[in-house]
Amino acid sequence: MRKFTLILIFIIFLGGILFFRDDLLNFYFELSLRLPQIEKGTTDFSIKEIERKILTPPPLRAPEEAPEAFLTREGVIQWTNIQRAEYGLPPLKESAKLDSSAEIKVEDMLENQYFAHSSPSGVGVKELTERVSYEFIAIGENLALGNFQNDETLVQGWMDSPGHRENILNTQYQEIGVAVIKGIFKGETTWLAVQHFGLPLSACSQPDETLKTEIEKNQNQIEEFQQTLEALQAEIQIMRPKRGPAYNQKIEQYNAIVSQYNNLVDETKVLISQYNAQVKLFNDCVTGVE
Repeated sequence: MRKFTLILIFIIFLGGILFFRDDLLNFYFELSLRLPQIEKGTTDFSIKEIERKILTPPPLRAPEEAPEAFLTREGVIQWTNIQRAEYGLPPLKESAKLDSSAEIKVEDMLENQYFAHSSPSGVGVKELTERVSYEFIAIGENLALGNFQNDETLVQGWMDSPGHRENILNTQYQEIGVAVIKGIFKGETTWLAVQHFGLPLSACSQPDETLKTEIEKNQNQIEEFQQTLEALQAEIQIMRPKRGPAYNQKIEQYNAIVSQYNNLVDETKVLISQYNAQVKLFNDCVTGVE
């Protein structure tokens, strides 16, 4: 009886194997042809958005009118640097672009008869520097109206005004541009003077844009790989039976793309690390001058 029972159990077991044969084979092949792990996508990278500093103190009017007033660009720059030297600061280098933006400003004030940092149409020093292609991290503008006796008197007038003094003695600035014009303002013959101070964007080494472009190109390719892999994975999951040439070919195709995908991810991570190191140096520089 015991022998008969064992034979019966064996027959039932064998029948079960035959009945679930396809399922067991599918399970075996899923184990033996397990899909490789896909690496996580690349990390984000970003450059700090520069908050450009703009210092524009209230415009200065001459406290006294000198009958023989005369102003020059060279003299205003010279006396500005004399004041900086007295406080142990390096001289400002004259910038042709800032000279041009200052000239545009003083001519516009005379033409449109206003005395303010913002024109009637809303144009300020930021827009003026953009017009002359001067990219900056920090910019300042000093305005003066009136018949100051000479360049030294004008610069001293600005020094006696806290806001204008801050521009003249600002440790951030490296460059200066000046314009002085004698003209008719509100029916009176008078002088208008403009100082533009700047710290150019070139003062801080910027990240390599070609490196950023390569990273973006790789990320687009990575996204395309992801879409292809998702489609292949869906096909593989519904294939029956999970064996044979067709199934093996699909697995090989999937694995080959996964290998390309992972290699590209690793390569892009290295590029991002290089780019982020450059970004950090740039951001540290910008922070250091803020």
